[in-house]
Amino acid sequence: MLALSCRSPAPAPPPAAEFTDSFADGTPDFLRLDGPEDRRAFRRWFTFLAEAHYHHSPDRLPAEINDCAALVRFAYREALRRHDGEWASSLQLDSVPAEASVHKYNYPHTPLGAALFRVTPGRFTPADLSSAFAQFADAGTLYRLNTHFVSRDLREAQPGDLLFYRQLEQDLPFHVMIYLGPSHFSPDVGRYLVYHTGPLDGGPGELRRPSLEELNRHPSPRWRPTLGNRNFLGVYRWNILR
Repeated sequence: MLALSCRSPAPAPPPAAEFTDSFADGTPDFLRLDGPEDRRAFRRWFTFLAEAHYHHSPDRLPAEINDCAALVRFAYREALRRHDGEWASSLQLDSVPAEASVHKYNYPHTPLGAALFRVTPGRFTPADLSSAFAQFADAGTLYRLNTHFVSRDLREAQPGDLLFYRQLEQDLPFHVMIYLGPSHFSPDVGRYLVYHTGPLDGGPGELRRPSLEELNRHPSPRWRPTLGNRNFLGVYRWNILR
């Protein structure tokens, strides 16, 4: 079990000299998790939180988790918090990983406050501080503006990466799944994913956690993450991990 620590103060705004965007992807360098310890901590908390809520009963799920992008936003935001006892109790977590919190900054005390997601295109400039980031982003916005392409080969995926699909016959064409890699809860050596279906058959939908093997055998070929499936856009990685 992790010894949960006290909350940290909000970081000072970065000096103007640090308003850089080394990859020209719209994400300022002051948001990127520079060190391997922070990147590992983010991945571990992000995947743990997504999978932990799959194991929660529906009545324990936060009301905000109502589609695939909502699950991703929730796990992303909570992975960047300071993980203390009050936080764990608020999410009704029975246990937590033996992993420190991200050190560089903690939500909502980030250099951009609570607005974590890029919502307008273009390279980052200081003017973007007031308008280019928001607390909400749909799956298409996460795909276009907050992540970058890694591969269409699942062997290149790391825990915490995202699988994106585009299903043009649906009202909301973009869909996203979280690649967990090994389970935090199951002792087997399988590789898993977790996602929210969104509203389904007139109901609110549900969280699902198929193994990669099960997803590759999905009854509908358009959901298989294979090179021959044009609906599968590939494996994407968060810009803050770049």
